[in-house]
Amino acid sequence: MIYLYTDFGYSGPYVGLMKSVLSSQYPDSPVIDLMHDAPRFDPMASAYLLASIISYLPEQALVLGVVDPGVGDEQRRPIIVKADQRWFIGPDNGLFNVIVKRAEHVSMWEITWRPETMSKSFHGRDLFAPVTAMIAKGDMPESELIDINSHTFSDWDNDLAKIIYIDHYGNCMTGIRAETVSVDSHIMINGQSLSRSRTFSDVEQGEAFWYENSLGLIEVAVNQGSASDALKIKLGEHVSITN
Repeated sequence: MIYLYTDFGYSGPYVGLMKSVLSSQYPDSPVIDLMHDAPRFDPMASAYLLASIISYLPEQALVLGVVDPGVGDEQRRPIIVKADQRWFIGPDNGLFNVIVKRAEHVSMWEITWRPETMSKSFHGRDLFAPVTAMIAKGDMPESELIDINSHTFSDWDNDLAKIIYIDHYGNCMTGIRAETVSVDSHIMINGQSLSRSRTFSDVEQGEAFWYENSLGLIEVAVNQGSASDALKIKLGEHVSITN
């Protein structure tokens, strides 16, 4: 199965055009919209979010990931990553770094294959989608193996102490895995200290708290309200952990 992970948004032609290429070149594989509102122009935040999602994908899943503010830059390589039996196709700009860092078995290739025509600003459609279709059919495109030890993912932290996603309820997701902190810890954000609750119904309406969300990440929320509005939280806000 092919999964799409982008910051394109759900409006406009971009997602549909990538799906059209995938369907025309490999119609046998279903295409799943994993998400198209990944943190815009932010491969790092998107990387921590993607890494929290992939455990719910089956082995041999193919993830076509495009959060690519540097598209068209000749220094930004197009890559294929195979990490613990899942495939990832997209730009070498950090988007797959956390997946690589946490995986037990990793291989990585630079894509050297090129289509006859390729837009300088839409590699998702012209390069990454055809390559994804090739791999889905069992055909490896022209590529060169990358020495994983030379890759720069190793200097990234295991967790990201920032807000990486705000959903339409106003819940604010961090890049910190809840399993790495004590249940007695407090989250400090914008000068406010928040204690942990198990879930929304454990606190009064309008009360702010943190909890372990369904992806295993620390999330800041307000029961039946918007944490983003109530606490004036924006994407990229730093958080800290106190005991």
